[in-house]
Amino acid sequence: MTITDTSAASTTDSSVPVIAHWIDGALRASESGRTAPVFNPATGAVQAQVALADQAEIDAAIASADAGFRVWSAYSIAKRQSVLFAFREILNARKRELAEIITAEHGKVVSDAMGEILRGQEVVELATGFPHLIKGAFSENASSGIDVYSLKQPLGVVGVISPFNFPVMVPLWFVPIAIAAGNAVVLKPSEKDPSAALWLARVWQEAGLPDGVFTVLQGDKLAVDGLLTSPVVQSISFVGSTPIAQYIYETASKNGKRVQALGGAKNHMLVLPDADLDLVADNAVNAGFGAAGERCMAISVVLAVEPVADDLIAKITDRIAALKIGNGAGVDGVEPDMGPLITDVHRDKVSSYVDIAEADGARIVVDGRGFTVDGHEDGFFFGPTLIDGLPTTSRAYTEEIFGPVLSVVRVDSYDEGLALINSGEFGNGTAIFTNDGGAARRFQSEVQVGMIGINVPIPVPVAYHSFGGWKKSLFGDAKAYGVHGFDFFTREKAVTSRWIDPATRNDPSHTGINLGFPQNS
Repeated sequence: MTITDTSAASTTDSSVPVIAHWIDGALRASESGRTAPVFNPATGAVQAQVALADQAEIDAAIASADAGFRVWSAYSIAKRQSVLFAFREILNARKRELAEIITAEHGKVVSDAMGEILRGQEVVELATGFPHLIKGAFSENASSGIDVYSLKQPLGVVGVISPFNFPVMVPLWFVPIAIAAGNAVVLKPSEKDPSAALWLARVWQEAGLPDGVFTVLQGDKLAVDGLLTSPVVQSISFVGSTPIAQYIYETASKNGKRVQALGGAKNHMLVLPDADLDLVADNAVNAGFGAAGERCMAISVVLAVEPVADDLIAKITDRIAALKIGNGAGVDGVEPDMGPLITDVHRDKVSSYVDIAEADGARIVVDGRGFTVDGHEDGFFFGPTLIDGLPTTSRAYTEEIFGPVLSVVRVDSYDEGLALINSGEFGNGTAIFTNDGGAARRFQSEVQVGMIGINVPIPVPVAYHSFGGWKKSLFGDAKAYGVHGFDFFTREKAVTSRWIDPATRNDPSHTGINLGFPQNS
């Protein structure tokens, strides 16, 4: 499949295609007259326009999903499971094709895009085992002649709003579980890299999913608000920045929906003096600069417990010097270590935070501002940046940068480092590097963060656990995937049942008037 399938797309500019919606099992050209540019971040060129839905298209997408739900929810568990298995097999066989689509629109290195797909595939594999996870419970003879049991049923039409940084992995955190549970999904991908969603739609169709059960609605805030306020949409799953996550949570909740809204982060790595500094330096570079820092689980602050800061900074600096930055697609089969940022606007925002750090008195050890790649001078590149002595009052410390900027903050003790982590407004991920098991156990107990790594820099949980932070990193009560995911996408009925034995039908205990509150016996 090409990056932009134009077989059913309209164009406002004959030089580039317009990326369409996926409604009723087919590409649907937009008639809204509104589009947004889709860039190749490595070259800076506009490679497509993406449709931005109007209200009529939003309504059509939701109506199609509602019709699809009525078909799909009637499928047997065995039939639904067969579709999940088929989807997994097709995804696994063609993942390189999907990775190249991600790289072309997002910019990340192809091998990194492959890693994103594989982590999403883990959730698909979890979802194939869904019959065990949507079983109800049964209590025989809970009261004399009465059985009590529970049913888990799908919600209906559910909305998923995904971010630009993981155009495949984040949808796969939610969509396979929602579909396995019997729901229909309307996915609103980021308008910055929308084509991967259409690829997924085709694969779902090829796997045997009925039309309407998976819908792709391209758009901007109008499409988001359409999902948040529609009385047909029963839940919203979102990953993105904290201000938007809070808006999603408040607006959807006000409209009576279940919400899981995962927000931003400022993830710290606490390095104790007994840690292996070569291991720490390797992991700090990997976690700080992988995907050009466009990860909500990226490490952005290293808390170095003295006296290790100087040695650690030197080791990180040496490793940065060896990094190769370039087009994520690679040249002649050779990939760089890091690709560009998503847009020039975002690149300039990242650069502004380095300006702030410098103005606040920090030392810029390695400066990525103004970085260019030969032959890609118009690309949205920003070089790996290392900052020392960043004041904890600086906006460059307190706010999420979402770029390849790693700051070292020197602390005098474990307790000082822990206090800095716990005082932040975010609580997404954190890590401690140490050879002291007692310190690690104390850290996992005392730190106020949802996901913790012990000598692991990016502690994204495996699929059968659940992903989600604390504080302003998560709005709503349900984390992503794992058991939380199945609980979120189903609702429970409790049934109390009595079938009177014909032989005792005339027993006085079965007849008569009793206005008292029922009692168990």
